[in-house]
Amino acid sequence: MRQGWHLLGIVLLCAGLMGQAHGSDLSQRQAELKKLQQAINAKAQSLKSSQRQIDQLQALLAKDEKAIAKAAASLNQTENKLKAVNAEVAQTQTRITQLSELKKSQQQILAKQVASAYFSGTHDYTKMLLNQEDPSRVERMLVYYQYLNKARARSLEQLKKTSQQLDESQRQAREQQASLKQLKSKQLKQRDELQAEQSQRKATVAQLNKSISSEGQRLEQMQIEEGSLKQVIEQAIAASRNNTSLPGINVKRGKLAWPTRGRIVTNFGTKRSGQIRWNGVTISAPEGRSIRAVENGKVLYADWMKGYGMVMVIDHGKGYMSLYGHAQTLFKRAGDSVKKGDSIALVGRSGGSKQPGLYFEMRRKGSPVNPKNYCK
Repeated sequence: MRQGWHLLGIVLLCAGLMGQAHGSDLSQRQAELKKLQQAINAKAQSLKSSQRQIDQLQALLAKDEKAIAKAAASLNQTENKLKAVNAEVAQTQTRITQLSELKKSQQQILAKQVASAYFSGTHDYTKMLLNQEDPSRVERMLVYYQYLNKARARSLEQLKKTSQQLDESQRQAREQQASLKQLKSKQLKQRDELQAEQSQRKATVAQLNKSISSEGQRLEQMQIEEGSLKQVIEQAIAASRNNTSLPGINVKRGKLAWPTRGRIVTNFGTKRSGQIRWNGVTISAPEGRSIRAVENGKVLYADWMKGYGMVMVIDHGKGYMSLYGHAQTLFKRAGDSVKKGDSIALVGRSGGSKQPGLYFEMRRKGSPVNPKNYCK
């Protein structure tokens, strides 16, 4: 009886702790985890972790991984801007080089024109006229010098324009370098934030694995995860009935590309635990690698799911769907349209996964099908 009161006390304590939790502040989540650890460790010798404690840790894991997703999305956006600015800097530097060479060439041409005018200026045109030289010769000389003067004026104008363009390009280069410096500083800060969130997640996952101590508990958790996924798929099927314009997946056109590059480490249909089997494949890939849509479609679900982490479900029409799990972050929201090959997420290890990778499913009319029949 006393042991039962101890268990009730821990449950109430943990429930109270989670009731105080709000937002996704890292320090607050670290404090939550520490208190949960203290509560569990205090009774670890005499009591097993309750399902309520496991649920609390799962909720904390969801907060951790959503915070990671937010930090990773910001970092990815900054890195894309860095690439764009670097490309602009390269173009500007090429432009500066070209303008510098053009300016040098124009200066040389102008120097030759000035020298030519100087040597030609030794002729005394008044004297030529008074000496009654051939009028046609005098006229030709006047036309020639008018031509030289006009050419020199054009050269001066071109040189002035080139100098202005060069000054403007150099100003742009200075601004771009300043922007690069700011972006790199921002990138470093965001990487630190991401690493801090990942450290918090690692601690939560360790405590969660400690709480799920028996094989029976693990199997029970997998069944709960399967039930959550089934519910999401059923909701997606109901929502997809409105997407009559989507063409589906026509395998006759040729097999699809895999959503990310990597090695398949779990195959469709292989045993997961007990009677539970894998309904998709797991592709081992580095964290942060791009995940791409296998075909045109519409996003039906994009959120965190127990056991699968950050998940996206895409409807392709005619009963075909694809599912992408364990993502680090998602780039699309429910309701967004996607095109084949669009970057929709980044490879991660969300959902408590130990190794980075992508969990990938394909379904037809709600039933799982082997992705290897569709992807090459």
